[in-house]
Amino acid sequence: MKKTGIIKWLFALMVVAIIGFFGFVFKVNEGECAVVTRLGAVRAEITQAGMYLRLPWPFEDVQIQDARKRYLDSGYLETLTHDKKNVIMQTYTIWSIADPLKYYTSVGDTALAETYLSDLITNAKNGTMGSYDLSTLVSLNEENIKIGEIEEKILDEVRPHALEQYGIEVHELRIKRVGLPATNVQSVFAQMQADRQKYIDQLLAEGERDAQIIMSESDAEVAAIVAEGRESAANINAQTEREVASIYAQAHSQDPELYEFLQKLAALENSVDENTVMIIDTDSAPFDVLYESD
Repeated sequence: MKKTGIIKWLFALMVVAIIGFFGFVFKVNEGECAVVTRLGAVRAEITQAGMYLRLPWPFEDVQIQDARKRYLDSGYLETLTHDKKNVIMQTYTIWSIADPLKYYTSVGDTALAETYLSDLITNAKNGTMGSYDLSTLVSLNEENIKIGEIEEKILDEVRPHALEQYGIEVHELRIKRVGLPATNVQSVFAQMQADRQKYIDQLLAEGERDAQIIMSESDAEVAAIVAEGRESAANINAQTEREVASIYAQAHSQDPELYEFLQKLAALENSVDENTVMIIDTDSAPFDVLYESD
């Protein structure tokens, strides 16, 4: 009986020791942070993993929070652009606890933290989009789209307020999806058609300009070729006339009577054809060559 009683006492002491140990010790895992309060007042802020001493409840209480990065989806929220167009934007945010003490005193739990952070993002989104037209989100011209710039401005607006007010570090904020209310679809189509027509008009204007340049260059080349041809023809004609005149002069000097006879024959040949009927006076030149005197 004594031995059984001793075993019971030893077991009871072990249970008390284990309960006491865990009552005076707490563990913070990697990726966690903790705030220790003593009778409601903050005693310590812990950001490193390890085992730590504490007083048992209700003297001290330990609030352990997940300090890893978290994902927050904003859902579909409608906002107004600078050109008075309603647009539905869905964003996502990557955030984590940067200041455990401020997070504990101002927020306390994840659900409330995400509610406050969503409000900050909504306000920043509305304020930022009030400075941008719809074409910066939806356009056929890539140069008009400024989604990256819009994301940076929203992040710059949210980040300092989240850290200062709630101890939250916002690491990344991105536009996940852009949608349009049914009332805006027609106006967006009209804008896209206008952008497309503007692009078409630009191409047509460039085509007409290039065509005019090509035609002008072609006309100039044709005029140059024609002028060069006329100049060459004139030079050839002049050279030919000089050679003919030289031949005529040489023939006349060698036999004036033969030259005169040939000239009269050429004139007669040029004045008649196969259908010509003429009554001529053979005493008159150049028809006198047809008459043979005795």
